[in-house]
This record gives sequence, C-alpha cells and structure tokens, in this order.
Amino acid sequence: MATIPNREAIGLIHAPLGRDAQIAASLLQEAGITSKAASDLPTFVASLDDNVAFAVMTEEAVRSADLRSLASWIEDQPSWSDLPFIILTARGGGPERNPSAARLLEVLGNVSFVERPFHATTFISVARSAMRGRRRQYEARLRIEALDEGERRLQTALDAGRLGAWELDLATNELTTSTTCRRIFGRSPEDPFTYEDLLAATHPEDLERVQAALRASIATGSDHAVEYRTVWKDGSIHGAEIRAQLHKDRAGRAIKLVGVSADITERLKAEEQQRQLNEVLEERVAERTRELEEAHALVMAEVSQRERAEEQLRQAQKMEAIGQLTGGVAHDFNNLLMAVLGNLELLRKHVGDDIKAIRLIDGALQGAKRGASLTQRLLAFARRQDLHIGPVDLAGLVMGMKDLLTRSVGSTVSVEVVVPDQLPPVSADANQVELALLNLAVNARDAMPDGGAIRIDLRETEQISATDALAAGRYVVLSVADQGHGMDEETLQKAIEPFFSTKELGKGTGLGLSMIHGLALQLKGDLKLASAPGKGTTAELWIPISTSSVPEQEQSQTAPDDAANAVGPKRILLVDDDVLIAMSSADMLSDLGHEVFEAHSGQEALACLADDGRFDLMITDYSMPGMTGAELAKAAREIAPGLPIVIASGYAELPPGLDLDVARLGKPYTQDQLAQEILKLTAAGDRS
Repeated sequence: MATIPNREAIGLIHAPLGRDAQIAASLLQEAGITSKAASDLPTFVASLDDNVAFAVMTEEAVRSADLRSLASWIEDQPSWSDLPFIILTARGGGPERNPSAARLLEVLGNVSFVERPFHATTFISVARSAMRGRRRQYEARLRIEALDEGERRLQTALDAGRLGAWELDLATNELTTSTTCRRIFGRSPEDPFTYEDLLAATHPEDLERVQAALRASIATGSDHAVEYRTVWKDGSIHGAEIRAQLHKDRAGRAIKLVGVSADITERLKAEEQQRQLNEVLEERVAERTRELEEAHALVMAEVSQRERAEEQLRQAQKMEAIGQLTGGVAHDFNNLLMAVLGNLELLRKHVGDDIKAIRLIDGALQGAKRGASLTQRLLAFARRQDLHIGPVDLAGLVMGMKDLLTRSVGSTVSVEVVVPDQLPPVSADANQVELALLNLAVNARDAMPDGGAIRIDLRETEQISATDALAAGRYVVLSVADQGHGMDEETLQKAIEPFFSTKELGKGTGLGLSMIHGLALQLKGDLKLASAPGKGTTAELWIPISTSSVPEQEQSQTAPDDAANAVGPKRILLVDDDVLIAMSSADMLSDLGHEVFEAHSGQEALACLADDGRFDLMITDYSMPGMTGAELAKAAREIAPGLPIVIASGYAELPPGLDLDVARLGKPYTQDQLAQEILKLTAAGDRS
C-alpha cells in the first residue's frame, strides 16, 4: 500500500482535565480523522504504536508527570518514525515564555504548540499537517522495507551463484568483504581481512598483474576484471576471479570499486591438467616424429600426414573440452537467469507508478536478457542450444531482413542483396539463421571502419562427394562478403575459436563466428571463411536443402497477456530440484491465477501424483539428480495417462529416440512464454 488509510491512522488524545479531550475528538471527527482518548499517562504510553498518526496532549496534564516511560518510547522508535505531538497550552504558554513547554519540546522532539483558546480551523490545520507528516513517514517505511527486500534478494542471488561481495574505498584503501568473499581467500568470517591482507594473499608471480589491472581501471574507468592465483594461510594454492565497477563522485573523481569474487580453483586445475596433457601429447608427437625421421628420410609424406592428423585430434579434443565446459556454464547460468528474470517480471507488475523503480527494474531486465542472449551464443558454440528445425524460405528470410541489416550497419556502409528466383527451402532454425546473418553483417561493417559495401547473396549448389565437414547432397549457400581489411592465414585459422576476436577489448565477445560455426554443425552444414589482408572477407554458411515445403504461417488467436484468462485457473504440479528456480516459476504461475504444488525431485512428484492425481498439468525440469525429467514423465504417465507434461531445459539434451508426447520449454523462459505453453496444451486437450 502506498499510504495508510484513514481508518488505520488515528489521533491519540491525552487531556484528562475539563472538556479538552471531548472537544479535540469532536474537531478531529469533523475533519475525518479517527481518534482515541487515554485517561491517564500509562494508558497513553501503552496505546502508542505504528498506527498512531499523531498525539494530542494538554500541557497541564504532563507538566509535573513522570515522562520517563514516554521518553523511552520516543527514543525506541524505528528509524523511519518521528511521531508528531500537538501540545495544547494556555494563552502565552508557548516555549519562548514557558519553561515547562520548553521541557516538553526537549523530551518529545516533534512538537507543535497550539495556544488556547484556539480557533477550530487552526487546530484542524495543525492536525492535518501532522497527519501528512506521518503519512510521509509511513511511505518512508515502505521504501525502507522494499530496499531491505531488494538486499535480501540480491544476497540470495549472490549465494546461489557462490559469489562473494566486496568494496574498496580508494581514498582510505578500506576493504569491506562478505563471508563468501573471505572464504574464497581462505579466511573465516571472524578473521580480519584488510586490503593489505588481500595483497598478501595474492600469489607473488601474479601480484604486479593484479595491481596493474587495478591502476588501469582507475585511470580509464573501465570495468575491473582479473583472474589470479591466491595463497591461503596453510600455503595451498587456489584461484580467484574478481570483477568490479568503478564508482565516481559528481566531480568525476574515482572513489571506490564495488564488485564480486568467485572461486575458480577447479577451473584453473582443469586448465593446468589440460596444459599438461597437451605437453605430453606434444612430447609424444615430437618423439615419434624424430623416430620416423631417423628411420628413413622417405615415409616424410607419411610423417606430415600423421602430424596433421594429430594436430587435428588435439584441436578437436581442445574444442570438445571447451564446448563441454561452455555448455555446462551456460546451462547453469540459464538457471540463475530464470530466477532473476522471473522475479523481475513479477516485481515489475507490483511497483505501481514508481518511475524510478520501473527504470531500475527495466534496466535489470535488459541486463538479464543480454545475459540470456550471451548464453544462447555459448550454447550455439557448444552445439547444445534447442533448435526448432523445419523448412525455411531462406530467400524470403534474407529479403525480409534487408531493412534491419541496412539500419544495423549504418549510413557509411551499403548493403547489396542478390537472391535468385526459385530457391528450394532449407532445413534450419529461422531465428538462429537470422541471428547468424545479423552477426555476419555486423562483423563485415566492423571490418570497414571507413565505410564500404556488403554483398549478401544466395545460391544453390551440390556437394558431389562427402568431406570431413559436409555430406554429399544439395545445399543453399548464404554468402556475406565485405571490402574490409581482411585477415591473414594465421588469424583466419583462429577465427571460429571461442572468445577469439581481432577487435579491441570491450568491442566484441569473440563468440559471433564460433556461434555461427556451432549452428552450421547442428544443421549438418558448414561455415567456410575466405580472406586475405587488404582483400576483404567472404563468409559462406552452407545449409542442407529441406525435403519438406515451407508451411503457411498460422495466426495466433490469443495474445500473450490474455493467455492465462483464456485457459482459466489450473492445478499445476511444478517439479525442479533447484529451490530458487522452483520458487520463481511458482510465483509466475500463481500470478497467472493457477494453483501450484511444488516438488523438488522426481520421487516427490510421483508421490504427489499418487496421493492426489487431480492435476491439469505437470511442468518439470529435465536435468535433475536421481531421476531426469524424461524418466519422471514416463513414470507419471503410468499413474496419470492423460496428464499434459512440459519439460523445461536450458539446452537440447533429451536423448535421441526418446518417444515422449511432451511439450518442450527452453530456459530461461518468460511468464508470457509459460502462459502460451499452458494455453497450447489446454487447447490441444480440449480438441482431443
């Protein structure tokens, strides 16, 4: 509630002599203010609580009274509260000439004096002023409670991500750290941990690099990010990653760094093991090569071929390892984004007209959606994103994007699109191909800082014989060519590696081409790059031709906002082993008007179905310990054969050949997507 209603905020009166209490109550009633009278001071103090908007007292009633209990109550008020007091004094009895009134001012604090006899209008005006002041205090209380709740949610997110919070005052070098942050550096919560302790815990070989990164962030204002080794008190070596943003005062002076820390010990160990493995492989290759060279100068052709094969094997192993790591990180981050996006969407509905809160929430939503976009790139590289493959009219797709591409590359770059007639449809995911084309166009623009032309064309071709990258068959080739500075052979070989970029720091993620390459492999196609310094770059995305025709578009009959109303309230069993995700999803479903029952494992969900099978729908996570979502779906169908089921997953990890009549929902999903999925399943159930 934005304010406290009149029926809850009252005026408390203590005027035991004469008719003052009756007169004050009557005047307050005329002003629409509820009041309550206390006959003695102990009763008055006992009646004080947060619902008292102001107090009315006569000066003679408390002139010689023991005010210690009242003073104690005033002292113990919460930070938001400063209860207004209206003191009725005799004529000429104001604090300037009345020591007793001055004493009350000292004890009570927030006091307004009204000299008797007074006009009714004067008294009501003072009472309404006190009421307005109290309402502002109530509003301050609500803002404080909202801030406290926001801090709690932030701490929950930090705990879920096992991130430690820290803050460094650049003027005093005073370091403030959370318990998790101290634990990352091998300290217990009660241990002192100063900035000097932080530097002392840094591995000597990494200390200069850490301090140089800090100086660079302060000098340039860029985000602070560094990974390094730490030395705990017991001498053990660990890994830490710190990220922070620089805060400045109004004069533009750097005043503090605020950021988070994470334990990357296991990752560093894995990288070290991979490095050692690579060294062993390289030593074996070198040793074998020497043996072959000593044996006979002629099997050389065979040695060269073996070296190429082993290099390809090492590269494949490297890319597979990075792909597994990337896919796992993206999957876990998707789960965190689920909680963040779901809670922000619901919070956005309940902030009313608070413009500042709306702006802050919208900013957080945009950041979270950018994070979701990044995870999709990571999953594309790892070839684990959920594709919706079907026949796609690639010519129509490219022509439909021409205006968007023109706006995206700017006025200094022209876009030429060449599309032949009668191109067959391809087997692809239209949304992912659109994203790939946009990435290629933006890369082409960035390669031409002084302007130029981008040529986009389509052609049908046939791969006569199978290669390592492509099967024999017919393909449509989407080509994007620029007139930029181009790449040398060494750069070209690294172009599709994840996080590799020729752009300056902060200008690119290095995931664009790796994402497109991952998409091409998932589509059973290929990405081919041709470039030379000063000659520009041509990127070709080869996509297999579809054996099906492009279906006509179906018009949606229900808008997302109306989806919940269209199906009516449902009894839904929600299954997710992550309590944070389950809580967020349950809140979204409840906000849509559904009755939600939570289970945090497959066994718990089956018990719910066995005890009370009257559910309209089950929504389950796929990746759960003990029993996957697919296994749960099979078991649930034995209990409730007609139960509609939705399996939610961060990537397409359902095993091939799994014959399940279930709906799929990719994480992170929005409340609208959830509502639409429920609508589709309900509509399908009604038709059946």
